[in-house]
Amino acid sequence: MIAFLGTGLMGAEFVRGLLARGEKVRVWNRTAARAEALRSAGAELAADPAEAVRGCERVHLSLGDDAAVESVLARALPALAPDALVLDHTTTAPLPTAERTRRLRTQGIAYVHAPVFMGPRNARDATGLMLVCGEPTLLARAKPILQTMSGKLLDLGADPARAAAFKLFGNLMIVFISSGLGDLFALANGLGIAPAEARDLFDSFKASNTLDLRGKRMANGDYGATFELAMARKDVRLMQETAAATGVKLEVLPAIAEHMDALIAQGLGAQDLGVVAKRR
Repeated sequence: MIAFLGTGLMGAEFVRGLLARGEKVRVWNRTAARAEALRSAGAELAADPAEAVRGCERVHLSLGDDAAVESVLARALPALAPDALVLDHTTTAPLPTAERTRRLRTQGIAYVHAPVFMGPRNARDATGLMLVCGEPTLLARAKPILQTMSGKLLDLGADPARAAAFKLFGNLMIVFISSGLGDLFALANGLGIAPAEARDLFDSFKASNTLDLRGKRMANGDYGATFELAMARKDVRLMQETAAATGVKLEVLPAIAEHMDALIAQGLGAQDLGVVAKRR
């Protein structure tokens, strides 16, 4: 029997996928109606976390944050089987996750952090990317299980903070791209161009090359210019002037422009745009 604690959008689809692959799953959710919806798929319902984990060989968590993980674990651990494996898919902060992993290890609890880059459909179909870190002996036990729940499993090593850190790195990029698109679409609207048409530019212009090419150079501190910061700042000025002329309020670009100005004031205008990696 598997216990699954947390049946929101992601957790519910993980459960459906496990059930479809022939697993027996007992579920609990703080909002009982969300767990109840899984009964028809074959899940067994539990009234509380302790009841959910009792007698289970493994326990999965898919919760909101560190506080939720700590709260649910506090209720579940007294009923946890001595040899149970706890697999936590929650997006949490690196330092609290590492502290939690070490604390649970001293209590003899096998706890592995395995956050995901997935949507609900990925969770159900065992596709998408899952991250994992932890002691090698523990990972040797956990990885065969996690591989059945993901399209790719990325082992980030023994440091218990690393999966949480890399999950935040990925989500940081998602937030940046989405926020940048917000400014782009606002500017397009101001110019009378449909956002969908503006987005279609990137079917031909592969902005992802910035990650592949400039990103690698930035990571190595290589700021030899292929696109000078001063010229990039000129283009940002054109964007800001166009926004002002069309009555558009840009939310993200002004902060970028301020950072660029500070770097140019330090004499870095002839270096590559990637020099924005430097901090004041």
